[in-house]
Amino acid sequence: MCLKACSNSSILLIADLIRKFCFSIRGFSEEDLRTISKYYQPYLTYVIEYDLTSILQNLVTKRILTNEEAKSYKDREDAEGSEGVAWFVSDVLGKSRDVVIKLWEALAEEIMRFPSPNMKTILEEVAERGSALLIEIQLQDKHKAALDPYTRVLEEQPGPGNAHPREVSFENRYTELMIINQYRRTRGETHHELLETGKKHAKLLENRMQEKCKRIWINQLFRRRPGRDEHPRIVVVSGVAGIGKTTMVQKFMFDWVRDLHYQRFMFVFLFKFRELNLIEEEEATMPLTRLIVKLNKHLNDPRLREILKRPESVLFVFDGLDEYKHRLDFTQKRLCSNPEDVFPIPVIVTSLITQTLLKGCSVLITSRPTALEPLDTKRVDRYAEILGFFPEQRKRYFMKFFDSPLGTKAFEYVQQNDIIYTMCYNPSYCWIICSVLKSHFTAEEWKQRHAPKTITELFVIFITNILTNHKREADDTRGNLVKIGKMAYHGVKNRTLVFYDKFEMSTFGLTSLQSSPFLSGFMREILQRESCLEHTTYTFFHLTIQEFLAACYYFLDPSADVSEMLGNLDSCTDGSFEILTRFLAGLCRVPMTKPLQSILGQFKTQTGRKVLGWLKERTERAVKDLQNKNKTKELLHIFQWLYETQNALLIRDSIRELTKLEFTNTTLSPLDCAVLGYVLSQGGAVKEIDLSRTRLTKECMNRLGPAFHRCHTLRLERCGLTSSCCEDLASALCTNHSNLTELDLRYNNQLGDSGVRLLCAALRDPNCKLQTLKLHGCGLTSECCKDLASALCTNHSNLTELDLSSNNQLGDSGVRLLCAALRDPNCKLQTLK
Repeated sequence: MCLKACSNSSILLIADLIRKFCFSIRGFSEEDLRTISKYYQPYLTYVIEYDLTSILQNLVTKRILTNEEAKSYKDREDAEGSEGVAWFVSDVLGKSRDVVIKLWEALAEEIMRFPSPNMKTILEEVAERGSALLIEIQLQDKHKAALDPYTRVLEEQPGPGNAHPREVSFENRYTELMIINQYRRTRGETHHELLETGKKHAKLLENRMQEKCKRIWINQLFRRRPGRDEHPRIVVVSGVAGIGKTTMVQKFMFDWVRDLHYQRFMFVFLFKFRELNLIEEEEATMPLTRLIVKLNKHLNDPRLREILKRPESVLFVFDGLDEYKHRLDFTQKRLCSNPEDVFPIPVIVTSLITQTLLKGCSVLITSRPTALEPLDTKRVDRYAEILGFFPEQRKRYFMKFFDSPLGTKAFEYVQQNDIIYTMCYNPSYCWIICSVLKSHFTAEEWKQRHAPKTITELFVIFITNILTNHKREADDTRGNLVKIGKMAYHGVKNRTLVFYDKFEMSTFGLTSLQSSPFLSGFMREILQRESCLEHTTYTFFHLTIQEFLAACYYFLDPSADVSEMLGNLDSCTDGSFEILTRFLAGLCRVPMTKPLQSILGQFKTQTGRKVLGWLKERTERAVKDLQNKNKTKELLHIFQWLYETQNALLIRDSIRELTKLEFTNTTLSPLDCAVLGYVLSQGGAVKEIDLSRTRLTKECMNRLGPAFHRCHTLRLERCGLTSSCCEDLASALCTNHSNLTELDLRYNNQLGDSGVRLLCAALRDPNCKLQTLKLHGCGLTSECCKDLASALCTNHSNLTELDLSSNNQLGDSGVRLLCAALRDPNCKLQTLK
């Protein structure tokens, strides 16, 4: 809008506003002027970006800048864009009081030509609230200073070769998370959340969806969407345990405290739901103002009430809804509307979300997906989901962790192990893997064993390394591990992630360890300790650490009987015991647990026998129920447990009745295929594998390859196979002990001539026993017929049936080559379609 479009009354109002503003700005002392200027600095950069040239001309006219100085500022903007403008603002605001005032006046005058809503707001705030605004800025500075210790560093946990924790800055260690601007609500989830998210990652990568995800960054959570008039007010960020929700909040606060982002919020109040639990133990009801002061003593100030009168400049951050002992109730009619009124804390939180309290304020909530069911979706303006690390971020994390060429070596090893690599989307899991691999790759050559293959082996090494560093600090290491394991199992069973010193820690006899060397040693490396009010809370650094120690409890405690827990697994339908069961299976493998037993003493052999017996019985039952299509997924879960045992004899005995495996019209991730490939390669009973109408990638085929040569019939109809998939099929056909006699590849129309060429090379191999090959509708042309003819004429060819129907481009020349092969005395073909 230009000057001509303004009405006379508007011009007069703007002129009056400029006059009042200039009067106020000249009335500030130099110190107050610097304070106001620093507060608005990010806004000034944003405003000046629109027309730096006009501002520079104005300052030259006022003889504040020379033509040469103005040209250098303009050249810098041309070269660096917004960073150049930011440098100009910072440089001018650092000059004398008179220069700073002239800059402000020049900006005020520019609003007559190009009205900027941001600049108009600044003029109004300074003109109408000058001294009050200064007081609030001072209080904000006090608040940011109090928050600074929370945002300054990430604590690097002590690991193998690093016996003591050290602090590292966000800039040096933080790796940007993948956050997508969507969220699918979870109801009645039947699988472990960590495993499901891992599979989701694998599927996204497989379908090359990473580029298609609508990604957002932390500084965009409250950004206005295109076409919307208002910023989102209520934002919910979901993510599984250990994915980085709290770290994201910490980064959010880090950016706000350092004036990097979200400066439109005058105040950001951070609440952790685990802290609200403790506050409610002491005082169940209170006003919002008291709740704020309870966790921010420095805000015990009458000015707080004035701040809350402008809710649009306030943000409330609530971290960890899944840790809250209450369900938020959006159906209750009596909500809070006044920050001075006394209400239960859950009602205050609900009232902020529904905007009955402080209408216009902003709220950010983080939670695990399992706790979001009761949330009123109509109240939420934006859902986002943290997916963690995609491959690029995973590699970057490894490089930062090792800070040496070992990072590349460790990452390449992990990439080759689907079981471990799939879980690398989770930052906490990445830390565990890196800690273990650091000890492995930095050990002397004679000490090096093979790197871990299973998740159980990974955690055995992880815990062993920590215990080795702190052997001398514990009087009763095994006894303490039993107590911790018992508490960990209680947490898994009751979905508890936060343990309180005066509750769970006391109940399980761990209170005495809080002041012992054992706490500063081993416990500090597995438990994160936080103080709130007069309480201390503990959380395991990752859910899988909690689950591993819960499994160890049954192998360490003489009084713990695993039978009852195993008996209850049939009734567990939410997947919460899935990883715990894998650990139980893996810990039965004696060679794997020897490092732990050398420190803790012998594991209970009775527990191992019971777990393996239960696993064998469970597998046999699932094999018998395979005619029920719904049981195939259950069998896949059981195969995951069998994989952890690495027990070939157990696997062979358990699946001896499995003659046909049918996973048709389903979804298999590369991780599923790796497990299937391993388990099926250990047993020789499976005669037929049918994966028809199940999409299989090159990675999937590579993982399944070890199992293919053991079966007699392999059905891969409509699996979306490409020519590159045939490398693994060809390898299975010509393996020395190959049993494959029938291969069904119908309707894989991207297989093509190059794929058939690879298969034909295998058909010419003397080890190949294939008799039936079905290539119906595989997009073949005459180009492949020369290879087919050559394979048919090989003197040791066993092929008796070949289906080439619905390959309409074979043509006369292709048929002519095949006919010539049929006349060859070595050709055994009886059926050609």
